[in-house]
Amino acid sequence: MQIHLKTLGCRLNEAELESWAEGFQEKGHGVTQNADEADVLVVNTCAVTQEAVKKSRQIIRRTHRNNPQAKLIVSGCYASLDEKIQKDIPGIDLLINNQKKDQLVEIALKELNSETMPALSTEPGEASIFKRGRNRAFIKIQDGCRYRCTFCIVTVARGDERSRSIKDIIHDINQYHQQGIQEIVLTGVHVGGYGSDINSNLYELIKSVLCETDIPRIRLGSVEPWDLPENFFSLFSNKRLMPHLHLPLQSGSNSVLRRMARRCKTDDFKDLIRRARNEIPNFNLTTDIIVGFPGETDEEWQDSIKFIEESLFSHIHIFTYSKRDGTKAASLANQVSSTVKKERSRQLHTLAQSMRKICLHEQVNTSHSVLWEARNENNAWSGYTDNFIRVESKFAYDLDLENNISKVMITDITPDASHCIAELI
Repeated sequence: MQIHLKTLGCRLNEAELESWAEGFQEKGHGVTQNADEADVLVVNTCAVTQEAVKKSRQIIRRTHRNNPQAKLIVSGCYASLDEKIQKDIPGIDLLINNQKKDQLVEIALKELNSETMPALSTEPGEASIFKRGRNRAFIKIQDGCRYRCTFCIVTVARGDERSRSIKDIIHDINQYHQQGIQEIVLTGVHVGGYGSDINSNLYELIKSVLCETDIPRIRLGSVEPWDLPENFFSLFSNKRLMPHLHLPLQSGSNSVLRRMARRCKTDDFKDLIRRARNEIPNFNLTTDIIVGFPGETDEEWQDSIKFIEESLFSHIHIFTYSKRDGTKAASLANQVSSTVKKERSRQLHTLAQSMRKICLHEQVNTSHSVLWEARNENNAWSGYTDNFIRVESKFAYDLDLENNISKVMITDITPDASHCIAELI
């Protein structure tokens, strides 16, 4: 059979997609990028916002409409929160919720009566991530979260924390490295909570990855700022652990953070990033901010803007708050008007662009390693530095740099401050 996989949402969904691709290939089936030629279609849905739910429904309908003869499997957060979609949306043959998605391949082959083992299965398959021309792999290290931020539906959809064994994670990383992958990203719903259910922790996992693999570049997905152990930053003395962290702040106002049920105050966050910048050379910090959380006053917004500016993030994922059924925040009083949210979002985008320009200028005349990914629209090579700054090569048009790691000197930034310009050393 030919299997087509598609996903909407977070890096964890992406990691699950790669795992399913591996699983289908191990059973002797092919993975195709062409949905029209597929025998089985798998959609991994998202439900983090109402807009994500809407997009998930659209993708499910469009996927079935474009290839109605194929079997359609739907999984992910939307499928877990609203299992009646199998009745509401025509064409879904199998619904697999998050609690069972680690067994999706086995369940799919059994339920769809397609448990076959053709000759192809005797040959080790090339990883789907590499076949698609990608340079990095997302490695799922855990699922679920024990905390309940008032705006978050994902913890409801994903359930309790469940950590994968260090042995299995090491196996996946080594397998991807053997197939040419140069960089892995450790991801999950609550990355910092890794090991809470198996008597381990994130420090021990990373230490083991550094000792038992040779993958050149190791990154972390989004990590909640209250989870990092005291000795965590010492791990970055190993240059294979990339000097970048995405620490979701969500708001720079302590009173808003309390309403969000966040476990980190602004002073704690400030101390954390001060330590990171002191202990990790070339450290780069990115974050998430929610604009217009219920009850957010003008004073709270100004406090938030001030703290964000002081923190100097190189990039901000900006989310305009929208009600999400099933969360506590949806029932909070004093919902912020759309007009106010739109204006605050505009202000924050302007500030984020200005901070990004400052951060990129600070990179000029510094050297970094870059993993080259592909040529861009100008036929120049593009990739990311160790501290996750996108760069474009200069004077390297005739070289084949794809999936190679090179030393560069950053010489300039683009006029729109979207990325840096670099020369090979």
